[in-house]
Amino acid sequence: MEMTVFDLRRGMAVMAGVPTSPGPGQVPPAHLRVTDQDREHVVEHVKAAYAEGRFDKLEFDDRLDRAMTARTHGDLMPIMTELYGTHPVPPHRPMPAPIRPQTVPNSNELLVASAAHLLMLVGIPIAGPLILMLTGGKTSPYIRRHAVEALNFQLTVLGATILLSLTIIGLVVVPVLWMGGFVLSVIGGISALSEKRWFDYPLTIRLVK
Repeated sequence: MEMTVFDLRRGMAVMAGVPTSPGPGQVPPAHLRVTDQDREHVVEHVKAAYAEGRFDKLEFDDRLDRAMTARTHGDLMPIMTELYGTHPVPPHRPMPAPIRPQTVPNSNELLVASAAHLLMLVGIPIAGPLILMLTGGKTSPYIRRHAVEALNFQLTVLGATILLSLTIIGLVVVPVLWMGGFVLSVIGGISALSEKRWFDYPLTIRLVK
């Protein structure tokens, strides 16, 4: 993959713990949380390095897993260091930053991401999105994002069902809760198919990151 000056500066910014779109003078510490965009950016460079034959399949899987599960800039820094070292970028004249197109998920990613939501309708809640997160989510940030969101929602529904079942009024509410869960799962599945990256379920406890 051909590296532009902008790509290299952005990669070094991730390595140094700087957000991909920093404000003036903002240099956050390594423990600052990263965004999905930060993870996807590092994943792109890992895939490009693997395509160039810079490391084997085992090393590729290791770096990819670390990038996909990174929580802070400190988690991403070692990966970028392994790829490009710690040499500073030489100064250059200011120039407009080129627009980087977002990675568009392919049809298979859309279907798998949608299935993470819709498996609840066919009686495979929790286990369904969990399996998809651990398989397809290892190579696709899009699948992982939707599988994690669906998993957290279904865990929340299950937890609420257990608590509500302890009361008489709660037993009446449980069917309504599940009907609402089915409706929201359909909405989530449709959102995944339409390439909506940031679908979030309401009133969800997000235990899985």
